[in-house]
Amino acid sequence: MASAVEKLKQSKARYYADKLAVPAEPGLSNAQLMLTNHDLKPVEPERRQWGPWNFVGFWIADSFNINTWMISSSMISGDNGISWWQSWLCVWIGYTISAFFICLTGRIGATYHISFPVVCRASFGTWGSLWPVFNRAAMACIWYGVQAWIGGQCVTLMLRSIWTKYEDLPNSFPSQSTNTRDYVSFFLFWFGSLPAIWFPVHKIRHLFTVKAYFVPAAGLAFFIWAILKAHGLGPIVKQGGKATGSALGWQMVKGIMSSIANFATLIVNDPDFARFAKKPKDALWSQFFSIPIGFAFTSFIGIIVSSSSAVIYGGTPVWNPLDLLGRFLEGANSGERFGVFIISAAFTLAQLGTNIAANSVSAGTDLTALLPRYINIRRGGYICAIVGLAMCPWNLLSSSNNFTTYLSAYSVFLSSIAGVMICDYYVVRKGYFQIRDLYSARKSSPYYYTFGFSWRGYAAYICGILINIVGFVGAIGRKVPAGATYLYNLNFFCGFIVASATYYLLCRFFPVPACSDVWMEVGDEVRNPSVAYGANEDMDRVSSEGSSKEYGVKGDEEAGLRERKMANF
Repeated sequence: MASAVEKLKQSKARYYADKLAVPAEPGLSNAQLMLTNHDLKPVEPERRQWGPWNFVGFWIADSFNINTWMISSSMISGDNGISWWQSWLCVWIGYTISAFFICLTGRIGATYHISFPVVCRASFGTWGSLWPVFNRAAMACIWYGVQAWIGGQCVTLMLRSIWTKYEDLPNSFPSQSTNTRDYVSFFLFWFGSLPAIWFPVHKIRHLFTVKAYFVPAAGLAFFIWAILKAHGLGPIVKQGGKATGSALGWQMVKGIMSSIANFATLIVNDPDFARFAKKPKDALWSQFFSIPIGFAFTSFIGIIVSSSSAVIYGGTPVWNPLDLLGRFLEGANSGERFGVFIISAAFTLAQLGTNIAANSVSAGTDLTALLPRYINIRRGGYICAIVGLAMCPWNLLSSSNNFTTYLSAYSVFLSSIAGVMICDYYVVRKGYFQIRDLYSARKSSPYYYTFGFSWRGYAAYICGILINIVGFVGAIGRKVPAGATYLYNLNFFCGFIVASATYYLLCRFFPVPACSDVWMEVGDEVRNPSVAYGANEDMDRVSSEGSSKEYGVKGDEEAGLRERKMANF
């Protein structure tokens, strides 16, 4: 009898487990079910819908967010603040460098139509890739909550513009970290974000298109309003910087690195979006030019508006645009309140788009890789949102160690992952991936390495972290030697260069399999993204016939090239 009851329980558990499982390709082994699902497979041609203008709209939309605004405007505040034009120069240099790295990682996704978790398997191993993926997913969930809290502050301004008494809403929270007003605003933003998570990634581009039109227009209105309040640009641009000599040089270096740090997570996970490109070229120049132009435009508005606050109100520039809008509400008439409402609504939409692009989709993709049998991007996005709510971001932001600085500093450690990924693809493998093997758990897979882990990738990753570890401790408030601080001022470059150089040297002395002696990207041949063991390859063979003509090889070389291409499927 007990045995029958136990079997019944097991059958029910199996039934519900199967109901929760996401659809999977037929013929996958149990191990492969832990490596792939529909959202992790190479994107089939039908879902490759992102053209160059979609990427332009995406980055223009993403550029207008409060974090970008504050990074640029904070350069001109404080005792060592720099002038407005020096700050803007830092922005141009920093985001141009960021665009270069974005294009490097994005090309991998656009060529082979695979996401960041799958790209990681080539350099960190089939199972070893789970740590970088978990690292990125955890950061995305934390940042989702933090950005949602900032979005809630935008909602507060919107409601204050309509109901002036909302500012004095009775507080029923015993905690000193937040109050009823701020929590209600945060929850409204959080709840309003949930519908956007539902849509698949290849369709969410429409949200960024709407944002690309509405948000910059509102930002321009804020820009003009601030100039009028300051009685013209003259008093604003005449303000000089306070930093001089070597302090000025290091402040500009910090400004450049802050701009790059703002992109640290996006540099790593750009393949998550670029894989939906119709062709690799669509994700190249569109990203390379739209990133520095879009972010420089937003930063210029932030710099001038922040500088104008010093002219309007005197004292130190107000570098948070929400604080400045709050000042605009003091004694405002109905027209001015309407203006604050529209600009706050634009910031709310900006935060929504940024949170979806940089955090929700990224966390969803990463969580999918951690448990592909039961999680897809949509479920992962909702898990991210739940974690962002449960983590109580107001407690983190109220801590004395400046948690946002800690998060920004920690995100720079992703430069080690980027260094390993980029070196592996461009230098070690010369653009050659065997796609089917990226989804294989067999020991014969070239990406299985040692028990599924690549010790070369991890050694390089750790070296990239060690070069920055002392400076990182200093960034979160500890006393460290001055040399470590100066080195950490170049944190992204230090981590990237050390990690990539270490990985190259290790692969030079301990070669990895599945590499090409010449540059050879075969992503165009990925038309049938079936990854099951023993899948029919006849159609793949037909599609690759004659491809040797494209590469200009003959005889034995042709046979060798065809054999290598067949391994890709």
